[in-house]
Amino acid sequence: YSSHYPVTFNDIALTEKMLPSLQSSAGAANVKLKPPVTGAEDFSFYQEKVPGLFYFLGGMPKGNDPLKTPSHHTPDFFIDESSFNLGVRSLVNLTLDYMAMKK
Repeated sequence: YSSHYPVTFNDIALTEKMLPSLQSSAGAANVKLKPPVTGAEDFSFYQEKVPGLFYFLGGMPKGNDPLKTPSHHTPDFFIDESSFNLGVRSLVNLTLDYMAMKK
């Protein structure tokens, strides 16, 4: 057992290639590139082997204060389930667009 998790860091080239897919899925005005955060996720272990792209969907219920809303992995966490549609759409579009690039 090891408690070491690498930092989750997006591959720059992959992010640039896939950005149009995310913009198509969510609308260009809704996709915002943010500075890196030093979060750690299991996903980072995959990124040690292959280029990866990790993004935040944004499922906070409308009207909630981001500074007061419970975060993930807490008992009070709550997500606006209408964001699930965007999550599925963005993952499907990313997959199809990536496969088309590989042809």
